[in-house]
Amino acid sequence: MDSPTLPHSHAVEYAQRMNRVLDHIDRHLDTPLDLAGLADVAHFSAFHFHRVFAAWMGETLGDYLRRRRLEVGALQLARLPQAPVLQIALAVGFGSGEAFARAFKLRFGCTPSAWRAATPQRWADELAHVRRQQDRNLDQAQSNSDQAARAGSSNHRGLNHSEPFMEVTIATLPPVRVAYMRHIGPYGANISRFWAEQFMPWRSAQGLDGAACYGIGRDDPHITPPEQCRYDACVQVPDDFVARSPVSAAQLPGGRYALGAFRGTGVQIGLAWSEMLRDWLPASGMQGDARPYFEHYPVGSYYDPATGVFSCQICLPVRPL
Repeated sequence: MDSPTLPHSHAVEYAQRMNRVLDHIDRHLDTPLDLAGLADVAHFSAFHFHRVFAAWMGETLGDYLRRRRLEVGALQLARLPQAPVLQIALAVGFGSGEAFARAFKLRFGCTPSAWRAATPQRWADELAHVRRQQDRNLDQAQSNSDQAARAGSSNHRGLNHSEPFMEVTIATLPPVRVAYMRHIGPYGANISRFWAEQFMPWRSAQGLDGAACYGIGRDDPHITPPEQCRYDACVQVPDDFVARSPVSAAQLPGGRYALGAFRGTGVQIGLAWSEMLRDWLPASGMQGDARPYFEHYPVGSYYDPATGVFSCQICLPVRPL
């Protein structure tokens, strides 16, 4: 996310430093995090870092830490239905279950237990919302092309039917070193433009066209405000790759994943994720965990710029209940 008051090269450098801090925070939510230590991660003085962080992120460091702890806690309550609330509270940096419950109710308007109990209905509501959005887009496209007479055909509903839309398998994936470029802001069409206008030109310039890509939505837009959602566009790089502006390097963790073979549009992939979490995961005898969810684009993945249809693997980290 570029600052409008800085030259582009300086803005990119600041973005890299901020991204290092954001990633460090997410890896250490269960430990005390202070201003001086995070300033060292960013290679700023504590005084300068406090001002830069607030200007860059639109919130103070303290507000950001509190928000991230609660958002990750909300995600873990939904992803780990068997985990005690106290365990989750401690994992995101709260000293007690009572402190977590008080802060959680202020942020989300309900107790952690009530949030967890409402997860199936919340996912169902999100799924219905995505389906309605897809239907509106399809109806508009068909109307514009004077094909409204076919609106009642079986093809009109696409992924709305209950028939299987993806083949899901379980596999153990190795860790992968990636170079990533981060977008902060609403998901959707903005992400497609980010890939096309920023990430892919950089990837080609580095001679990495023959490497696999990954897309990581770091935040749940139903929990995190859309303008604060983070998305990483990634490409696999060798272990000796040195990340320089405008990218940073990271490691995608390995382990057991549920892999869904997806083919569709940007709207439909949101529907596929929702259905995988609402329908497939509860029936699988497994649960998600704290590793990031991501999309894997192998070399040669299908993409049609005329229709926006593409193929990828949806990768959901799982472990036994």
